[in-house]
Amino acid sequence: MARPRILVTGAGFAGVECVRRLERRLRPGEADIALVAPFSYQLYLPLLPQVASGVLTPQSVAVSLRRSSRHRTRIVPGGAIGVDPMAKICVIRKITDEVVNEPYDYIVLSPGSITRTFDIPGLLDNARGMKTLAEAAYVRDHVIAQLDLADASHDEQERASRLQFVVVGGGYAGTETAACLQRLTTNAVRHYPRLDPKLIKWHLIDIAPKLMPELGDKLGKSALKVLRDRGIEVSLGVSIAEAAPDKVTFTDGRVLPCRTLIWTAGVAASPLVATFDAETVRGRLAVTPELSLPGHDGIFAVGDAAAVPDLAKGDGAVCPPTAQHAMRQGRRLADNLLATLRNQPLRPYVHKDLGLVVDLGGKDAVSKPLGIEMHGVSAQAVARGYHWSALRTNVAKARVMTNWLINAAAGDDFVRTGFQSRKSATLRDFEYTDGYLTPEQVREHTASLSTRM
Repeated sequence: MARPRILVTGAGFAGVECVRRLERRLRPGEADIALVAPFSYQLYLPLLPQVASGVLTPQSVAVSLRRSSRHRTRIVPGGAIGVDPMAKICVIRKITDEVVNEPYDYIVLSPGSITRTFDIPGLLDNARGMKTLAEAAYVRDHVIAQLDLADASHDEQERASRLQFVVVGGGYAGTETAACLQRLTTNAVRHYPRLDPKLIKWHLIDIAPKLMPELGDKLGKSALKVLRDRGIEVSLGVSIAEAAPDKVTFTDGRVLPCRTLIWTAGVAASPLVATFDAETVRGRLAVTPELSLPGHDGIFAVGDAAAVPDLAKGDGAVCPPTAQHAMRQGRRLADNLLATLRNQPLRPYVHKDLGLVVDLGGKDAVSKPLGIEMHGVSAQAVARGYHWSALRTNVAKARVMTNWLINAAAGDDFVRTGFQSRKSATLRDFEYTDGYLTPEQVREHTASLSTRM
């Protein structure tokens, strides 16, 4: 009898935790596991702003998928671009662009999320994101390049536009990105004697009336004060009306000369969820508390792409797309897969939020662990301690701690690596959101397979 085939799509927090638990708890020969991942690492996404600012090296937050003592999982280098629940086939585009078909008995949909964008003129062509490792590395190069070009320029208007930086999104990603990169430019400017530090301006804008409302009024105001005390101009209730290569128009009518627009205004579920017919909640797959997809045999979903009921809160709430929920959902799903294989009852996912941490760089941070409000050095210790403990391997922990210590002792380096230096890379160049199939294309594809067989 053939062994059941378990296919996991995506190597984010949820997918990797699911695979790790399955590797530890499956009996020999009980099932085959395959993981679809475009890269051979799990990205520790919350630390990307520190990669962009140079505090951490890219390798520090890219945790190898092959550091496993069991090597039970087959890793398929590519991305899932369609699912046919009737045929139980996942369509995969490999990193060579070859399209292959992966049959499954059980599939775990954990493709994560993409940057949420809106129909704003010029946004896709002129904005940068902060969702992938490549984007973080590119943004760092781009910001330092603006300092280099402004320092070399004799044109005052060009200087003004290169030294204005705009970050859209007052959530965790946007706030930490603005805070960390502002520290980078502040520390770098003393190495540029021809630049007036007063010309360097960072702007953080968000359409919401409050900065990071999840923190509560007190900590939100504390974070706002830290940013404004550093000279970051924070505008709330404002968004972008138009993005041009050398200027940004705000919805309040202001026009800002600017060559750097970083877009972090939320996330949306991976387009993979739209490649087959299933019920969704605000674009995320509607799953049961046991993490299964109703009406679809053998399909489970977790992480940012799934609207998992938050039983700890109740009242129809769904779990927010955070790392702590994704990791724990992945483990619960692994247990439920094992229970399914062994004809045992499934258990619902329940987890009370442990709190929030926001690293603003240097000694600045705000944290709310277990509901306790903190700011300053103590909050920074909690924030970095949480991130450090959440890293999956001892090698990653050692690299991150070493980077933090080196940065604290020696300061920043202001080196451009030349990453995509001859091409202006934007949002559309990093997340490959245009490669997914429609439900009709998926069905046609699998139907053609049946015909050939």
